[in-house]
Parts: sequence; C-alpha cells; structure tokens
Amino acid sequence: MLENKKKFCVVFAGGGTGGHIYPGIAVADELQSLAKSHNVEIEIHWIGSSSGMDRSIVEKNLVSCGGSITAFHGIACGKLRRYFSFRNFTDLFKIFFGFVSSYFLLKKLKPNCLFSKGGFVSVTPCRACKLLKIPYFTHECDFTPGLATRLNSGGAKKILVSYEETSGYFKESLRSKICVTGNPVRPVFYEDNSSAGREFLGIPETNSRPILLVLGGSLGALQINNLVVENLDYLKKNFIVIHQTGKKFADENPKIMESGDEFYKPYAFIYSQMPSVIQAADIVLSRSGANSLWECAVTSKPMILVPLCSNGSRGDQVDNAKYFKEKNAAFMLVGEDATSDKLIECLESLKDKTKREQFSESLKIICGKEKPVSRIAGIVLEEMQ
Repeated sequence: MLENKKKFCVVFAGGGTGGHIYPGIAVADELQSLAKSHNVEIEIHWIGSSSGMDRSIVEKNLVSCGGSITAFHGIACGKLRRYFSFRNFTDLFKIFFGFVSSYFLLKKLKPNCLFSKGGFVSVTPCRACKLLKIPYFTHECDFTPGLATRLNSGGAKKILVSYEETSGYFKESLRSKICVTGNPVRPVFYEDNSSAGREFLGIPETNSRPILLVLGGSLGALQINNLVVENLDYLKKNFIVIHQTGKKFADENPKIMESGDEFYKPYAFIYSQMPSVIQAADIVLSRSGANSLWECAVTSKPMILVPLCSNGSRGDQVDNAKYFKEKNAAFMLVGEDATSDKLIECLESLKDKTKREQFSESLKIICGKEKPVSRIAGIVLEEMQ
C-alpha cells in the first residue's frame, strides 16, 4: 500500500523589484525539489503587488508553465518613503487595503507558513500572519536590514540574514531568532557555463586578455557608464570590455552602441545569457545591489563596486560594498573615490592574475560551502514537519 503524501501550503510574499522576486522564486523551486525527496507535496502561493512587474515575473514560474508556484495573488501596496511626499498620505489607504486583502486571502488558504523575501509588499501579509497566528520567516539580503525587514522581524518565527554581522543591527531580544543563511541565488549560477558565455560574446577560447564585465542593472548606471566611456581607450588596450549599458543609455547614445568591436562589446541589456556571461568574465565592474553582488560572488568573480549612494538609496549598497572590501573580496569606489584615476588603479591591480585569485578565494569563504537556497528551503520545510 502506498503511503499518503503529507500536504502543505506555503505562501511567499515580496516584490516591488525583481531583486525581491527572483531570489524568492529560487527558494520556491528548491523547496519543491526538497519536498519530493521527503515524500511531501507542497502548494505554493505568491502574494505580490497588483501593479508593476511582480505578476509577470511570478507567473512565468507557475505550475502550468513548468514551475513551482501554484498561483499569484496581487494586492494593493503602499510604500513608506524616507522623504516628504504627498504619496506617503495616499499610500496609507493602499496599505490598509493590502492588509485587508492579505488577511482574507491567508484566512482562506490556511498556509502552514509564510516566507517573506522583503520589500514593502511583504509588510501587510506578515502583519496579517501575526494576527492569524500563522508562522512566518523573513529574509534580509542586504548587509543592513531594510525597513520592511525591521517591521516584519518582531513577529517572525525566524529572521534569516545573509551575513553574520547583520545580527548586530537587530534588538538583542530578537537575536535568538536569527539564522545566517547567505543570499539565495538561482542554481544556474553554480554551473560552469563560461564556454557558452564566450560563444555568446564572440570571444575565442584562445583569448588571453582579461574579460571585464560592466553591469549597471536593467536601466543602467549613468555614473558607471560615464566612467567606461571616459576611459574607453585605456580599457580597450588592456581588456575585452563587455558593457551592459541599460536601455535608456543605449537609446540616448547610439554612436557608442555602434562603436563596438573585438575589444568593446556594448549591449543595452543581456537577458537569459547573463549567468554564462558572468562566468566567462574575469573582472566585474558593478553597483552593489545584494542580488547581483551575490550572483558574482558565488561565481568567485573579483569585483570593483561603485555603490549607489544618492537620494535614491538608503545606503544599503554602500554597506554591502564596504563589507566585501573589508573581506578583501572587492575594491570599492564611492563618493570622491569614484574617479577615472581610481578606476584605472583598481584595474591595474586586477590585471595581475594572482590578485584576482586572492579576491576569488575570499569570495569562496564569504559564500561558504552550503548553498543559501538549500539552507533556507530546509529551514522552511523543517518548520512544517
């Protein structure tokens, strides 16, 4: 007689940006994989913003598309900004309706637990869980906890963080609930597809020049783009430069996009090939958002980090970059140091293969041997059994 499978329901909450969605999807996929080996059946629902990119990203991972997620549920979301804005007032109504929607949805689904990947979308579902006495976990990907994590942490079953030092930013009364897991990264980043990356870029295996990958996110980072353009002659003499400019920069600078050759290869955006392109790179010049940072870290790529430190950031990227710099895993160019001279100084250092190997070894220590996604999925599954 076949043993009946145990059935569980897990709700994921998070969104607003892809950085709060893709790592959560990686955890959902790993949770389903782990469930099969434990003879468990899990139904996974996702609560995200009813507007924006959340639905389109999550629905690509629905069971009907061969993914792990059963259904997406959009709710109204309000954001508490750190500056004066009339939208802080109007968003209070969105927060209220988001809480009501979350409450009745969770009451209907009766999940065994909820996993929060952060972002303002996650706050009202976590509040509803607390009222309904549904256990939930909250994960922080940055070195310093964001507002959503701080709001969610009080009622959380466990607080999952990416760095051991992050514990010091929480109240002492909460530290017993903290687990250091690292930041979840999609499995494809752990596979060696560097040859596919070189093929996509048109770089022969016999190439001996270091490959410099420049990343600024989907929209591009003007500060980084300007540094590349200002120093293009130097860069082309010493590296093969793969430059993801972002669509806006590409549209506004068609001559630069048309100037590509064997040593300078500009792209508005690199899509599904990005994991293999990162694996093919020798050095990465990038912002220091948590997810792109860890995607480069798990592939052991030496980095030059130019963190966002304007009014558009709470300072999390500076904190992330500083941590990697102090661990001898990256260079950091911030504020007055984000100059052409400093960039060239860092690149000259990383032309030395021995220096790159030192950074790579430091990154392996930071990332550890156990994959964060496996650690997190294991914690969630253990709670339900």
